[in-house]
Amino acid sequence: MRLIPAIDIIDGKCVRLSKGDYNTKKIYNEDPVEVAKEFEAHGIQNLHLVDLDGAKSKHIVNHNVLESIASKTSLKIDFGGGLKTDEDLHIAFESGAHQITGGSIAVKDSDVFLGWLENYGPNKIILGADAQDEKVAVSGWQEESNQELVPFIQSYQKKGIRYVICTDIGKDGMLGGPSFELYKKIISKTMKHETVVSGSGVEDKEVIGINLIASGGISTFDELPKLAEMGCEGTIIGKAIYENRISLKQLEAYILQNG
Repeated sequence: MRLIPAIDIIDGKCVRLSKGDYNTKKIYNEDPVEVAKEFEAHGIQNLHLVDLDGAKSKHIVNHNVLESIASKTSLKIDFGGGLKTDEDLHIAFESGAHQITGGSIAVKDSDVFLGWLENYGPNKIILGADAQDEKVAVSGWQEESNQELVPFIQSYQKKGIRYVICTDIGKDGMLGGPSFELYKKIISKTMKHETVVSGSGVEDKEVIGINLIASGGISTFDELPKLAEMGCEGTIIGKAIYENRISLKQLEAYILQNG
């Protein structure tokens, strides 16, 4: 399981919110590049970078921060927040994003989102499926849609999505533990068993599912192996790092141990 620290950006600074509420903003570092370099120094290879200004203004804003981190580290960055147009996506990839996450756009304009999936491929486009009470939330979590979370993910899985980040908004930034039951449900409902016939005619069952990235509520190191055992492909860790609940040394040891 990949360990993916998060950096959320407002006004070019590294911040964290609670339950997506901009009024709960807490600044942790004035220099996101410094934070990213610290992650990299402890063996981290992936980064979840969120443009909170972009999410609010509905277009990419902090691409300069993305470009700085991408040019000064070798981290593989997935970038999200306010990506709404082909031009936004072009800027994100030009600025060094390895993948992009589309959330609100996948709900409100599926044609555009599916166009990105077709143009860039399923390894570059992540579905951001953020939910409150298993209903999909949009617009930086300021709005709740009437879409049920699991059918929403299943519909995009059928259209070729391979990577899904799921954040339980009620858990985000609260350090109360992740939504284990929700992730179990998503993994079980998106797992497909396909029969594969080898050259010798032997049939075998191959299990194919989405790459689910858990996000929200991580509070202790012990939760990470549990998520891995359940089948999560990655876990995004935010406030637990910044509040020293999980140390970078612990993450480094986990990475070394699990290769």
